[in-house]
Amino acid sequence: MTSPLAIIAILIKPIAEILILWFVFYQVLVFFEGTRAFQVLKGLIYLLAGFLIFQLLGLETINWLLRNLLGMSILGFLILFQQEIRHGLARLGQQHLFSASLEESEVVAMLDEMSASVYKLAQRKIGCLIALERETKLKTYIDSGVAIDGKVSSELIQSIFVTTSPLHDGGIIIRNDRILAAACLFPLSENINLSKIIGTRHRAALGLSEQTDAIVVMVSEETGNISIATEGRFIPVVNKERFLATLKNFLIRQK
Repeated sequence: MTSPLAIIAILIKPIAEILILWFVFYQVLVFFEGTRAFQVLKGLIYLLAGFLIFQLLGLETINWLLRNLLGMSILGFLILFQQEIRHGLARLGQQHLFSASLEESEVVAMLDEMSASVYKLAQRKIGCLIALERETKLKTYIDSGVAIDGKVSSELIQSIFVTTSPLHDGGIIIRNDRILAAACLFPLSENINLSKIIGTRHRAALGLSEQTDAIVVMVSEETGNISIATEGRFIPVVNKERFLATLKNFLIRQK
């Protein structure tokens, strides 16, 4: 007679497998969400679901067709979207922490200075692009700009982005509480689903957030709207309090 412990062990194994598979599939979807590969990935999942259903029904001819189609689709997916996969794998396993070298109070002080400048620029409809470096080093983009290496302050940021400044084009990069460079060139987003009316500054903010784990803050000079870009998507900014809270959640080490 099978013991209760053995029955429990038999039941736990399939449940654990289902939970692990569910977690893996969910992470894969999150991994590709916001990229042009996302819709194709959903199509592959539908093919896989159809293959399993027809296999249970015993439809051998359809199973054979789907099995071959699924194999070719996966190969084509890997070839066509190798760039998205490479960028995603580069971010995989990165810890989303701001920096162990700064105390929480110092990060808060830096964010206060930055947010003050961002909201003043937004009121005057002066565009800006600010990248906050996290685990992925932004040396390539720092080298494309003009070295600053100054402590973050509202006045310094405003002076960089004022339209009469020779450094106002491009973005600035902040590491810890210092502005390392200004007039930096950021990669444009390759997301083909973006609206045609989205400008270069928005595409640059999304592009850097797609290829690195940086948090990118931008102000639109057309509307004065403030946006936060991370992981290839925009987070809406409701007010200054929510703006600061969102950045703190990303940048401060969670206890």
